[in-house]
Amino acid sequence: MTKRIVIGSLTGLAIGLIGFFVAVSGRGMGIVMFLLVPVVAGFVVGWAIPGRKAFMVSAMISLVGSLVVLIAVGKEGLLCALMALPFLVLGVTIGALLGAGLREAVKPRGAQNLTSSMFALMAPLVIFAGQKIEKPILDQAHTELISTTVRVADTPQHTWLLIETVDSIHSTKPWLMYVGLPIPQRCTLERPGVGAKRTCYFDKGYIEETVTEWDPPHNMGLRIDRTHMPGRHWMGFENAGYHLEPDGDGTLLTRTTTISTHLYPRWYWRPLETMGVQSEHRYILEHVVSEAMYDATKP
Repeated sequence: MTKRIVIGSLTGLAIGLIGFFVAVSGRGMGIVMFLLVPVVAGFVVGWAIPGRKAFMVSAMISLVGSLVVLIAVGKEGLLCALMALPFLVLGVTIGALLGAGLREAVKPRGAQNLTSSMFALMAPLVIFAGQKIEKPILDQAHTELISTTVRVADTPQHTWLLIETVDSIHSTKPWLMYVGLPIPQRCTLERPGVGAKRTCYFDKGYIEETVTEWDPPHNMGLRIDRTHMPGRHWMGFENAGYHLEPDGDGTLLTRTTTISTHLYPRWYWRPLETMGVQSEHRYILEHVVSEAMYDATKP
């Protein structure tokens, strides 16, 4: 059985990796990548490998192996892989059960190896056809405005100084930052005013921005010009901003980010994207809250 598992795992791994590069040859990722690729890979494994335990173990090893390879070569990040995992597990399970079910129904004998080879060769063609059909949908970016608000125990004037430039960001990390979400570190501003360049640095990479609105201590608008971050950018950042509103003896500070995304289906990825962006927001905003509290204790 060990030999069958090895053969099945390598077969599924090869189809998964080939399918990934075929499916992501466009601008986004959708049903083809997250469902069709694992279904096709699982189907070939289920058909080719007899024995329920053998084909299911092979299918799961090939899935995990594909993700490990893609993460190792920098084509995907750990966080993206974890977010896609439920879809991928569902797809490879369905495919493996379909392949095994067809094998049991047909009960091939001497021709099984030939048929397995034919299915393996056809797999990339099926994925390629699916990618061509889905491409017009993936090429259309979906835009989303995400905002997060906190209360700062300080005046808008003093709070503005805390967001204008940030020398070092220290805050409580959300769990997403432990599995790959970029960690903001500091932001620099070349000068006050519209047209100024602002650069925000992360643990891996940085983002270049241009100030589009400068109304202290009320509004700061930012256009995101370039994102120098590792990984493929299925989700991009378009604009960001801060809004400050007096609230008694404090300030309501709102951080906004406009994203553009080529990830589908939207019902699945939208809440995950919102959670990720808001985690970044909270990390920065909680730092501002802490700094304001620290400044209030100074003599």
